[in-house]
Amino acid sequence: MSTQIHKFVEEARAGTNPRVVCALQSGWLVMAQQQVLPGYCLLLPDPVVPHLNAMESNHRTRFLDEMAKVGDVLLGLTGAVRINYEMLGNAEPALHAHLFPRYANEVEELRTRPIWFYDWDSAPTFNLHEHESFMHSLRSSLISSQPGMVK
Repeated sequence: MSTQIHKFVEEARAGTNPRVVCALQSGWLVMAQQQVLPGYCLLLPDPVVPHLNAMESNHRTRFLDEMAKVGDVLLGLTGAVRINYEMLGNAEPALHAHLFPRYANEVEELRTRPIWFYDWDSAPTFNLHEHESFMHSLRSSLISSQPGMVK
């Protein structure tokens, strides 16, 4: 089966996906197309698998560990109060982890609700010129704080 996740990973391998922050041991860290909240990223496994339970144990452990370590760095860079992690796979039946920085200054009625209640259609879209500095900082912070994790 070919999904958007497969396409994104193929583009990352080919160097044609402008949203790639870096290659990790378990896959690819990319900025999300819709920046519903600043710093929203995705972790894409490489190779792509249908869901978390389809991964071999050691690869699964690495993927989840790297997801949390990216979250640590995102907390420091964004000033977020927490990172929400989601792996759904309902619309795109291929494993991918959403990393959503959540902020104290979010609108009151949305702050404690799932991110899916936000207006995604009016969210800012990824723009390499606007996000390049953040992507560089994220990659540099991962390299310095997590030696060996970034390929």
